[in-house]
Amino acid sequence: MSSYHSAARLDEARRVAIFGGTHGNEMSGVMLVNLWVQNNTEVQRKGVEVQPFITNPKAVEKCTRYVDTDLNRAFTPENLSTLGGGDLPYEVRRAQEINRMFGPKGSPEAYDVIFDLHNTTSNMGCTLLLESSKDHFNLQMMNYIQASVSNSNLYLPVDTLHRSSLNSLEVGPQPQGVLRSNIFESMRDILKHALDFIELFNAGRTHYIFRLSERIDYPRDDNGNIIAMVHPNLQDCDWEPLNPGDPMFQTFDGKTIHYQGSGTVYPTFINEAAYYEKQQAFATTRRESLVASAIRKA
Repeated sequence: MSSYHSAARLDEARRVAIFGGTHGNEMSGVMLVNLWVQNNTEVQRKGVEVQPFITNPKAVEKCTRYVDTDLNRAFTPENLSTLGGGDLPYEVRRAQEINRMFGPKGSPEAYDVIFDLHNTTSNMGCTLLLESSKDHFNLQMMNYIQASVSNSNLYLPVDTLHRSSLNSLEVGPQPQGVLRSNIFESMRDILKHALDFIELFNAGRTHYIFRLSERIDYPRDDNGNIIAMVHPNLQDCDWEPLNPGDPMFQTFDGKTIHYQGSGTVYPTFINEAAYYEKQQAFATTRRESLVASAIRKA
């Protein structure tokens, strides 16, 4: 979820978009958005225009992550400004269309808040990816959600100034191309509380967030072939502490590779299916605290 303006918004968010299908095989967001396109009564709030929107319809139709390139990585300044029309990859053209409809990004005309709905095959529960630690509106919204939903985490990427994708809500575990009722309802519940918050402004409090530290690849041989898998002790342990010396990988001949970092980290996106192509076995994060300043209606 994202404030599409470059500066933090301290007044009420008047226009909200809910994106589903950015990855066409992540079914919870696809089904929820399709539901709300047909009947948006559930997501409407007083004084707020809420627009559900399928972002990558061709990928949704094929039930695949993307057609030509990852839409979630296509919102770079270069892609948004490049010319080429029909010669461009489908997702680049789609990113330009979305930017015109809901942006332009960073402009006063842009939508105030965007929710980008995703599933993960990792056992991450409900995870909210926040673009900036200085966005007080979104910090307060995270606070409200975390107080309402016990199994929710806040994740702050380290490269916030260079992110090319919208901030997102990740809910898992759910296989690609599959719809699980519990994951569907968890995502629905998060959205309910987030939309409820948009009319409320709470006092500041401390949030615990997880900041990206490092992306860890699978062990490989000299030819680039994977030679080990995620260790059973680590599998499905997203957000649980990984200490130096803890088992990290298990080679195909049964040997254990231990974590050799300098301190405790909190792994996430463990064994995410979509990240094999990105050469990532999991990401390590470090737990931090942030204080959201109190905000008030304008």
